[in-house]
Amino acid sequence: MAVYTEVSDEELEEFVAGYDLGAVVSCKGIAEGVENSNFLLQTETGTFILTLYEKRVDPDDLPFFIGLMEHLAQRGLACPTPIHGRDGRALRELCGRPAAIVTFLQGMWPRRVAVEHCAQLGEVMARMHLAGADYPLVRPNNLSVAGWRPLLAASAHGADDVKPGLGEYLEAELEEIEEGWPADLPSGVIHADLFPDNVFFLGKQISGIIDFYFACTDAFAYDIGICLNAWCFEPDGSFNITKARSMLSAYRRVRPITDEELRALPLLARGAAMRFLLTRLYDWLHTPPGAYVKRKDPLEYLHKLRFHQGLSGPGAYGLD
Repeated sequence: MAVYTEVSDEELEEFVAGYDLGAVVSCKGIAEGVENSNFLLQTETGTFILTLYEKRVDPDDLPFFIGLMEHLAQRGLACPTPIHGRDGRALRELCGRPAAIVTFLQGMWPRRVAVEHCAQLGEVMARMHLAGADYPLVRPNNLSVAGWRPLLAASAHGADDVKPGLGEYLEAELEEIEEGWPADLPSGVIHADLFPDNVFFLGKQISGIIDFYFACTDAFAYDIGICLNAWCFEPDGSFNITKARSMLSAYRRVRPITDEELRALPLLARGAAMRFLLTRLYDWLHTPPGAYVKRKDPLEYLHKLRFHQGLSGPGAYGLD
């Protein structure tokens, strides 16, 4: 989440008047994230999240995202639910941007990830994968392996300024990943950005999942690979196999993982590290001055990428 577009009081009041939410009490920008402009909106009837979808989001994808949140909420997954205006529409326009208001979820994301958090995540991720099985819309993953080479090309000019030799290393690594990337794994709706700051907890229990704006149709095991990177490395860069085992075991109790998925997991986790390294590198080099957003260090994912390079099977993640 971030703020790229400022909204005046008059524009906000006129926009909210299109809903049955009462008058605006307060509205505060949210700084975390990199994609859209987000605000914590308080009205006479409650607390909500207002999102303005910025230029990096394809407007044609928004019905997929909005519909998916409604679909998952109807199937019992705790996630933001879009609010419909008096005209029946959940997707509207504000300040020349597509915009939506969604429900606010109680809870906090874990600043220090514990084993119990990882177990909860594995269970809920599997439930989400199953709940999306009958979602009728399809959205290709534009940030999967076919999209990484254009990202690298867009950042090649500055890669070596971030770390000497980085551009050449990424070129060689991407070629290997492309050659070995698996096809025909079990697929469906995945979150594709299930980082700790997108998962809220009350105590050690998950109270909700947010930020579905990278959700797409792709291999379930790729979503697992993303989570291994995001949840199972310690602040000093070491990999915590206990957290990985806890997450994967909890996932398998809800949705069995096939042998093909297990064999592919090291390469999928390696690819997931490449994806976030490249998008962080792009943002590091291209975020406009003055944007109300904190850039994330791409080199964190260089270390994770190198870890997965040397693995040949799921045993490194705590599984037989």
